[in-house]
Amino acid sequence: MQGLPTFRTGLALAALTAFFATSCMAPRAITSSGKVTPRGEFRVGGTQSFNIPTETISKTGAVVKEAADQLSRQDKVQYSDLVDKLQVAALTYVIDPVQPAADLYVRYGAIDRLDVGYKYAFGSHVFDAMYQFMGTTGTPESPGGAAGGMYGSIGLQFATQRARLPTIPYFDNINSLLRFQANRNDLLVPLVFSKSFGPEEEIGAVSFGAVYTRTFLRYGFDPRNIYKSGSSTDLLPTLPEQRRSFSSYGAFANVKIGYRYAYIIPAFAMYYQNYGTFQLLNNKTAKLKGFTFIPSIGLQFRIPTSRK
Repeated sequence: MQGLPTFRTGLALAALTAFFATSCMAPRAITSSGKVTPRGEFRVGGTQSFNIPTETISKTGAVVKEAADQLSRQDKVQYSDLVDKLQVAALTYVIDPVQPAADLYVRYGAIDRLDVGYKYAFGSHVFDAMYQFMGTTGTPESPGGAAGGMYGSIGLQFATQRARLPTIPYFDNINSLLRFQANRNDLLVPLVFSKSFGPEEEIGAVSFGAVYTRTFLRYGFDPRNIYKSGSSTDLLPTLPEQRRSFSSYGAFANVKIGYRYAYIIPAFAMYYQNYGTFQLLNNKTAKLKGFTFIPSIGLQFRIPTSRK
C-alpha cells in the first residue's frame, strides 16, 4: 500500500493535463464543498469553465470589430465615437472576458477545520484558505458522523494578475491604436454549504452558496496615432493610470460525484456586478454593469494519509 499515494498522484497529474487551456482571469467557478480538506490530507484537481458576461458580449460585437479594422488602416485617426467604443470593448474584456478558463489547484488540510490552497489559472496566481464552521472533520476511512451530514465553510481567496487583451487580430488592432495597459487584483469570499452523499462525502456531495468578490483595477490608455476631433496636428493626450474597484455578488451550486479518491464536479455560478463609471480618453466616461454566467466541470483527486 505504500506506493498507492504515489500512483494516485501520477494518475492525477496525467488526468489534469486535459484541463490545460489559455486563460488570464481570476477563477470564479466554485467547485468546493462545505467540508474542507481533512488535516494532513491533500486534494488536487482542475476545472474547465466558460465565462459568459452579458456586458462584454454587448460591447464587443461585429460593429466594434469592423471599427477596429477600419481605424487600424488609417494613417491618422480622428477622435470619434468609434474610439470610445474601442476603449469600452478593451475595458469590458479585461474586466470580464468572454472565454474558456482553466485552472489547476492543490489543497492541504493544515489543521482541523482549516485548509489552504494554491491555484494556477494560466495567467493568474490564486492563494486561499477555507474554514469549516459546520459538520464533522472525519474521513471516509474514519468517519466522524453518520451518512448524509451537513457541512458549512467560509473562505478567502486572493488572485493577482497582469490583465491583457488576447493576441487575436480583433484585439491586436485595438491594442495598437490605444496601447492599453491594465493590472488587477481580486478578493473572493465564498460561503459554502453541502450535504454529503455517504459518510464524510465518501460518494460526493451537493453544494450551494453565495459569493462576494471585490476587484481592484488599474488601467490606462497611451494612444500614439489618435488626433483631436477636427485636427491633424493635435495628438490626443494620454490617459494616465486610473484606479477603480467594484463588487460582484453571486450564487452557485455544484454536485460532487465519485468514490473516495476521484470525483467529477459539474457546477454553475451566476454573478451580478455594477462595474461603475470608467474614465476614457478626451474626458469621456462609460458606465458598465451586467450579469456573468459560469458553467464549469471539475475533476478532483483525494490523497489520503494514514491519520486515524
